[in-house]
Amino acid sequence: MARVARKGGAVATYVWDYAGGMQMMRRFWDAAVALDQGALDKDQGRRFPLCQPEPLVALLSEAGLSNIELRAIDVPTVARDFDGYWTPFLSGEGPAPGYCMSLTWDRRAALRERIRQSLPVRQDGSIPLVARA
Repeated sequence: MARVARKGGAVATYVWDYAGGMQMMRRFWDAAVALDQGALDKDQGRRFPLCQPEPLVALLSEAGLSNIELRAIDVPTVARDFDGYWTPFLSGEGPAPGYCMSLTWDRRAALRERIRQSLPVRQDGSIPLVARA
């Protein structure tokens, strides 16, 4: 971006805040790590440090960009119910679903219940979370 931007030009980028603001993923990994310390190395919040504000700003500065402004983009993500939240983790595609589907049925059930207990649930059964970039 620094190489191709015109002098005085602006560039923009975004990354998901896996360490804190990507609540769907954060709830998953917090529960997984509580049940299995081995899951810590698979946690995207830990694996992708550039998705955190300080390392991202440092990277952009080192690339020669200046006047860096960091802003959160919060996107409401509301699952209609627990199945709407949980089902994507059963696809096996991506780090969290891959980890989920690598578990035995009993361990996956324990993970599912631990997550279910941690989620905010509205009276209508929907689950309001935030996806932060």
